[in-house]
Amino acid sequence: MGCGTCVQVCPQHALQVGSDGIVLSPDACTLCGRCTEECPTTALELCGREWQMDKLMAELEKERDVMEDSGGGVTLCGGEPLMHPGYTMQLLEELGRRGFHRTVDTSLHASPAVVQRVSAACELMLVDLKVMDPEKHLRYCGVDNTLILKNIRWLAEHRPCAFSIRIPLIEHVNADEDNMEQTARFITSLPGELPTVHLLPYHDVGKDKHRRMGSTYNPEHLAMGVPSEELQQRCANLLSQWGLSVVIGG
Repeated sequence: MGCGTCVQVCPQHALQVGSDGIVLSPDACTLCGRCTEECPTTALELCGREWQMDKLMAELEKERDVMEDSGGGVTLCGGEPLMHPGYTMQLLEELGRRGFHRTVDTSLHASPAVVQRVSAACELMLVDLKVMDPEKHLRYCGVDNTLILKNIRWLAEHRPCAFSIRIPLIEHVNADEDNMEQTARFITSLPGELPTVHLLPYHDVGKDKHRRMGSTYNPEHLAMGVPSEELQQRCANLLSQWGLSVVIGG
């Protein structure tokens, strides 16, 4: 609409109307929420909120019957839950006291001590394994994968909880024969029962979230493509040849 209501009510003057819509100055914004409250079309929204433990549990208890009927539970994801180990542990312990099934979706890029504590407080971990080459991992993720691979091996050796491997499949990044072979070699070298591998086809639905938050999606313009169904199946077949159980999708 371009009504400018949000611009008028913002006490920090952090908003202005630009040619492409509302422009936010992140440094000025204090997340007071006035703009979202006054916007007549909900064109603006506040993403995320803080919860007190008792109020969060009250919300979860409303879904208990659904979880029990479906065999589901509560999944901590993000973002990265292991970046906030204190609150993550409080939440997992409270969920455990209430009898909820607990899953943690994580990259496992965390200290071994945190991984050991969190894995002992949940029933399932969904572990991202993005790319095997450490230099390539550093380029795309900002860190190499040494710590991640070490933590996966610890998880396989000690089995404090069940876990599965999830690979975000991205053409031009990791959806190639060499990476699939390296991945299969690593997973099959793990002790004990081999984890199920989920191939998660890449999509760019997060692009609009970046726009709305005033950040830039893929600022280096790295080549990242949506894998075709044929490529997805080819990668699944390559992993299956190593005796792995592979699922396309979550």
